[in-house]
Amino acid sequence: MTDLGSQIAYWDGVGATKTFTHPVNLSWLAEVGPDARVLDYGCGYGRVMAELSQHGFRDVSGVDLSPALIERGRRLQPDLRFAVLESPPTLMHASESFDVILLFAVLTCVPDGDAQEALVEELNRALAPGGLLYVSDLLLQDDERNRDRYAAHARKFGTPYGVFATDDGAVCRHHDIAELRALLSDFDPVDERRIEVATMNGHRSQAVQLLARKR
Repeated sequence: MTDLGSQIAYWDGVGATKTFTHPVNLSWLAEVGPDARVLDYGCGYGRVMAELSQHGFRDVSGVDLSPALIERGRRLQPDLRFAVLESPPTLMHASESFDVILLFAVLTCVPDGDAQEALVEELNRALAPGGLLYVSDLLLQDDERNRDRYAAHARKFGTPYGVFATDDGAVCRHHDIAELRALLSDFDPVDERRIEVATMNGHRSQAVQLLARKR
């Protein structure tokens, strides 16, 4: 997954200072008990982990490819369990280890389609049968600024429409909703909702959250 690993320098640098904002819809997790085994994949500094812990979930862990973000999380939330992903997307966990996996604003950081598929396949392996995958990510934006940078990046690099470079050096991807649904086609859809979020660089953007169940 070179497209994911190649951005470690960004996430260990300026990326480690960012604030992440995607909200957790706790009602989507109402069916799972407090002892559910929960993994936050791409946990950053543990914001979502801390919220889940505060709401009574007792078995929450997080992984991220950035040692700097993991260190920030350990400073902020010393009681939570963090680990660095050594060889993303591979998890150092047995198959069927988790009841819930969260993937919040991670796919946007993995612009390559094959890399996204490998990541979702790995999460499917790690989920127990009937387990929930909760995805929150960014949709294609329809404003002129975003349309221009999608088109410019596609012309220059031959990338899918929706891939772009941020002003501070990250390569990201916004998604057509059909792309996200197709990526989760091996799961059974449970729910879907549109939201508006602030991106890590402070722009208001349209996003979607999808809840899916492992077959």
